[in-house]
Amino acid sequence: MKILITGGAGFIGTHTTRALLKQGHQVRLFDNLDPQIHGPNASFPDWQGKVECQRGDILNSDELEKALEGIDVVYHLASLTGVGQSMYEIRHYADTNINGTANLVEVIAKKKQRISRLVLSSSRAVYGEGAALCERCGLVHPQDRKRSNLDKGIFHVFCPSCNMNVKPIATGEGFSCSPVSIYGWSKLQQEEIFRFATKYFNLPVVMLRYFNVYGAGQALNNPYTGVVSIFYARLKNNNPVSLYEKGLPLRDFINIADIVDANLLALDQELLVDNIFNIGSGEILTVCDLVNALGKVMGITPQILDQGEFREGDIFSCFADLEKSKRILGFNPKVSLQQGLEEFVKWADGKKTEDLYEKTVKELSMYGLFGKGAKS
Repeated sequence: MKILITGGAGFIGTHTTRALLKQGHQVRLFDNLDPQIHGPNASFPDWQGKVECQRGDILNSDELEKALEGIDVVYHLASLTGVGQSMYEIRHYADTNINGTANLVEVIAKKKQRISRLVLSSSRAVYGEGAALCERCGLVHPQDRKRSNLDKGIFHVFCPSCNMNVKPIATGEGFSCSPVSIYGWSKLQQEEIFRFATKYFNLPVVMLRYFNVYGAGQALNNPYTGVVSIFYARLKNNNPVSLYEKGLPLRDFINIADIVDANLLALDQELLVDNIFNIGSGEILTVCDLVNALGKVMGITPQILDQGEFREGDIFSCFADLEKSKRILGFNPKVSLQQGLEEFVKWADGKKTEDLYEKTVKELSMYGLFGKGAKS
């Protein structure tokens, strides 16, 4: 098939392109080569003539129409990522993620182009806080955490009905969505636009909710995306790691190789359209666990600072229930955290890394989005 990947020069797009070529597909990449992601004077990777590359803006209908010529399948990866930055670059995130997605669907609809599959890279951020169990109320969806609690160093979540402590559990696709960041909200709007595309234009869409993606090829100098890269830069430059929320938040880190497997599975023409799948690892760990695991692979004992730092827009816990993805999509993650971190460190060693953590703190603080909780 002839496949278009919007945002195709990025981390996930590059790995997916490589896998699609191995399967014999023709690939065209469409990307604006954003300097924050790709650096100054960015260019497409050298695919030695095997891949068509078109530089363009997802908001430009003419450029997008040209990119869609002759295309059978579209992977829509073009998106701004990063919770922190989304909280104050609101218009930029809305324009790129929401209007860009709307433009893609509009161009396809107006061209009356027959697309056999339209795949969206969505995010676990659409859920907001993940599912939890309350001893009194059962399954609950914890709501936004109060700033007054964060300032007191109280980071865990409570039952929205009785205010008791709750136990985080795996979150399934049927769980309600209540994003707490602009980024999460923009990804949910992308999903809504894709649902619209299925309902009114009969476009065969599949939506993949990626959890926390990491791996070789991840941007090492973009401080707003990829916590593994951020921690790596801190450790590599012999700087202490100050963990947000005491390092207690629970996350699901999935390696890029498993993300690519899910992307390829989404091509299955037997899949029901308008379907949503969680794409996670099945491994649950705290952010502190991640730092220690990365330090062990690097041969460094992390100097961890507990300053009670936090940022608005973050959640306490969300990890994937993979039952539906395994049963219907046939998805089974294969890369363990240990293996994935070893591959990441091997790739990153020797590459230029810039520790921009303090820059992010300064920017978040300017807008009142960063704080330090009192010692509890």
